[in-house]
Amino acid sequence: MKEAEAVKQEATMLHEQMKMVKYDIQKVEHNTAKSMQMLLELDAVKMRMKAASEALREADNWTTLSADVEDVFESQDIDAMSKKIVGMQQSLHILTDVPDFAERCSYLESLKNRLEAMLSPHIVAAFSSQSLDSAQKFARIFNDIERFPQLCKYYQRCHKSNLHNAWKQIHQQSPDGSVMTWLTEFYDQLLTTWNAQMKWCSQVFGDSITITSDLLSETLSGLDPSIVSCVDRMISTSNCPIEDLITIRKITDRFAVHLETAIDSHGTGSLYLPSVDRMAQSIYAPFRVYTSKFCQLEDDLLRNALDNIRLDHEDVMDCVTLLGESVPKLFAAASVANQHCIDLTSGCGYVMLPRVLQDYLKKYLIEFERVLVNISEKCRVDPSTGMDTDEWDSFQNSLRIIQACGDLIMHLDELDQSLISNVVTTVGRYCASTGSLSHKESLVRSELKRNPFRDYRQLLLQSVDSRQALELLITRLEEGDSPSMMDEAKEQVYALCRHVHKFSFDIVFAPLQQHLTLVPNMQVWKSGITGSALTPNLPNFSLTPQEYITKIGQYLMTLPQQLEPFTMENNPMLTVAIKYGKLPYIGEIGELPEHLAQLWLESVARGCMQVYADQILKIPELAEPSTKQLVTDIDYLTNVLDDLGLETSEVAKNLVLLLNASQEEYAELSENMPQRLSSAVANMRGLRVD
Repeated sequence: MKEAEAVKQEATMLHEQMKMVKYDIQKVEHNTAKSMQMLLELDAVKMRMKAASEALREADNWTTLSADVEDVFESQDIDAMSKKIVGMQQSLHILTDVPDFAERCSYLESLKNRLEAMLSPHIVAAFSSQSLDSAQKFARIFNDIERFPQLCKYYQRCHKSNLHNAWKQIHQQSPDGSVMTWLTEFYDQLLTTWNAQMKWCSQVFGDSITITSDLLSETLSGLDPSIVSCVDRMISTSNCPIEDLITIRKITDRFAVHLETAIDSHGTGSLYLPSVDRMAQSIYAPFRVYTSKFCQLEDDLLRNALDNIRLDHEDVMDCVTLLGESVPKLFAAASVANQHCIDLTSGCGYVMLPRVLQDYLKKYLIEFERVLVNISEKCRVDPSTGMDTDEWDSFQNSLRIIQACGDLIMHLDELDQSLISNVVTTVGRYCASTGSLSHKESLVRSELKRNPFRDYRQLLLQSVDSRQALELLITRLEEGDSPSMMDEAKEQVYALCRHVHKFSFDIVFAPLQQHLTLVPNMQVWKSGITGSALTPNLPNFSLTPQEYITKIGQYLMTLPQQLEPFTMENNPMLTVAIKYGKLPYIGEIGELPEHLAQLWLESVARGCMQVYADQILKIPELAEPSTKQLVTDIDYLTNVLDDLGLETSEVAKNLVLLLNASQEEYAELSENMPQRLSSAVANMRGLRVD
């Protein structure tokens, strides 16, 4: 307890002592605050006095230096002149507040100009002879007088002139040579110059990459004749301008890759210097012109390809064969255009290529429709004779055209997928947002964006609008659920497919239509026909189907045989065509049946029953014996459809019920029938319905 009491007393004493120390510190701070402020003010006065002293000394120094400057210049002593200018320059840095500062600056600049004018012949000689000692001396002088950028311009003008002369010499030595040969030789010389000057410039200027990159940039942008003018003359007489441009692009790419490798070997970050970006822009500048012209060049090629696709022939079968053979030819040219877009524009042309391809396909489809009209004129069926061998051939030819439409759709889907894939794997690698990509893919894309030799969006597209359009295209393709670049063309092909199905249906349905059209005006329906074999008491089983309906039945039974060669085999083209085409009297097709013939049979059968019912309702008068004959005819057609595995339509079933109904049954039966149908049958039969 005593020890605890002692510790407590010591703690109390220590606390009191700390309070006293804190009080003393506060007292000292209060008493010395004014003194410290005074010391700070005195120090500021001292600094101003020192600056004034230095200004006076430098003013005196300026006067001393400028007094004999003319004598120094007359002595032609370069070291003395540069030393004098450096001294005056240092003085002027101090004398920024003197009244005549601007005049002194102007005077100093005039002295620098005189020195530079005196040195310029020696500088040119040193750069031309690659004299390292002299060049280093001039570099030191120009650095001291703050005119180092001017020395760099001397260097660039000197070597640029030599390279321009080399370009002209290449032309003069082989005036009839190709642009490819000229560029190959000139690019080799540029690479040689680059490699030689990199080491030399590092010893003279320090930043060798910037100096040599700017040298190549200015050289390429100032060529006479320019690369573009040379290429324009070449492609004006070329049979295939795009192929020649692609060859030149490959030569340019090899040159750019060599430079990229050389620059990258100098260390991380060298590729991303502004001067390297300017050089890459200069190398690919000609191709910005031809990327903007790519659409027109490709459109000319595709137009020629379309002109060489033959579609017309006097013979229908040969004409149909030409239509089928045209599809692979059509898309072979489109595939070449797709590859051209990669080889010449590195995918940047995909902003414009889909429109060119869709216009190309539109022109082809117009020709397809024209040929189809010609074929339809030659394939008109003579209804009076039914379908003979030649006319069945017409129907089979129409099925071959449908097959060509299916082939067209399949090729178009393949082209569309190829376009999308190429966009994503070419320009998509360095363009558009990276939000939907993995971390690794994002890093790769960001790195390519930074590489001035690989960001073709900046290298090849001239306008900001074109670059933004390309990025929007890639974003849409990457983020869309079912992206497509050929929407318009697809809709046009689908419309053509529907048209061809209708054309084919009209051929096969024409004989049925003719027979059915005669039904309302047949004399057998009228009462009181003299010599008629029909009597009211004649039993139904004694009646036989009439000739018109037996011909229709025989025709329907023949149809599967005509369809079999095209629908029984595995035919993906027909399957695709019927998926996007539309057969009359068939609703939306869900899952396709195993045999496509079933769809055709169902379409023709439904059409037959629908038209038959419509024609029956047009019969003006139906006597009682004739009613039994009509029921017999309908039953016959129903049996034929049953043999084909097809169902009778509800209208036909209702017709039979209404035709068989007695006067007493009719009213009750008609309540559950469509009013138009029951009223029409009642009028034909002369029944009174309250």
